Amino acid sequence: MTETHPGPAALRATALIDSDHPAVQAFAAQHALGGTHRERAVALYLAVRDGFRYDPYRIDLSPQGMKASSVLASGHGWCVPKAALLTAVCRAAGIPARMGFADVRNHLSTERMRETMKTDLFIWHGYADIWLDGRWVKATPAFNIELCERFGLLPLEFDGENDSIYHPFDKTGQRHMEYVNQRGAFDDMPLDRIVADFQSVYSGWLDGASGSATTSALHGASFASDVEQEVAR
Repeated sequence: MTETHPGPAALRATALIDSDHPAVQAFAAQHALGGTHRERAVALYLAVRDGFRYDPYRIDLSPQGMKASSVLASGHGWCVPKAALLTAVCRAAGIPARMGFADVRNHLSTERMRETMKTDLFIWHGYADIWLDGRWVKATPAFNIELCERFGLLPLEFDGENDSIYHPFDKTGQRHMEYVNQRGAFDDMPLDRIVADFQSVYSGWLDGASGSATTSALHGASFASDVEQEVAR
């Protein structure tokens, strides 16, 4: 299969993939260690994966909430903004990167999420697509290592050569993630499309009290506590 070589947009800052933000630049300078793009990309992946807690309860679909730099400021994020951060720090380090999206069926969400979302289908799941050694390689930095250990998940590793995507099963052989639709790769985050689809599919998940319906109705709950309860059952 012929690879689509990256254009200038794969290194350019955008409003949401704000690789020109001072904090993003500083993070990239600190963590992009190694002598090759592949080594630096792996180091950045681990820094983003484990340096920021995965928290799907604290979704904020506003432009400010979805910026890569907002993950740095808050210390947490869900799959899309964490993927935006990985994309941004790669660009800041001079490594072409873009965002990729897929729809996945999550068999291990919490009971509170299942009751609120009314589905186990997660649309617009985000990952980073990084140009390394002449081809695009997928990297999924969503689940930090502590969460994987608590939830009995196999942590996603990334070597810069093979795609890093969710495992179909957890450590005990239970179903974990199933990819049901690939939405493709984008040089910028298609936020308008994501918001419209979330409002359509997850009307019970998004809080419309503010009139914008862009924040999660689960904001006041603790994802970490619910994970602990789920595992204890």
